[in-house]
Amino acid sequence: SAPEIEIKGQTMVKNAKGKKVGLSLAYPPPHLYHILFELFKNSMRATVETHAKSQHLPEIEVLVAKGEHDVSIRVSDQGGGIPRHITDHMFHYLFSTAPRPSMTPTKAPLAGYGYGLPLSRLYARYFHGDLILNSLDGYGTDAVVYLRTMTHESVELLPVFNKTSTKQYKSAIPTADWTDPSFSGSSSGTFTKGHWT
Repeated sequence: SAPEIEIKGQTMVKNAKGKKVGLSLAYPPPHLYHILFELFKNSMRATVETHAKSQHLPEIEVLVAKGEHDVSIRVSDQGGGIPRHITDHMFHYLFSTAPRPSMTPTKAPLAGYGYGLPLSRLYARYFHGDLILNSLDGYGTDAVVYLRTMTHESVELLPVFNKTSTKQYKSAIPTADWTDPSFSGSSSGTFTKGHWT
């Protein structure tokens, strides 16, 4: 059996005419599907594994909140949580808490390759959103997806690299961008005469 999903929050909003309509946002459906599928799958797996001997599985709560600038979706489970020393690795590619799938599977595996959460966060950040995990080891995990509500604020965020920008990249002080969340700001070289050596 699988845990029930309870959706609450702002699933209905008033449109310009004052009529209640379903919440909508400008976001590519395949990306949103991937993000939510991954979060539901992880929450359900953790809940089932944690409560395997129980006759009742706790619900997974989904809270939807629409603000002026963001739609936030929180997926909360009681799946035992993630220890902090593992949480740091959850967004690293090829890291997985699931057993590694067979290289000759008879059916498509749902977990174990280690790209689900990193790719989900990348999809969220691609349009100026984010995906964060908040876990309480021994209890459960909250995963929160932030997505922009206004189309003019959710334009693609692409790294720019061409001949003109090469000079800028070589002479600029290193800064973090959305592709490298682990950037520490330190450099092994020194900055002299407008470039790092």
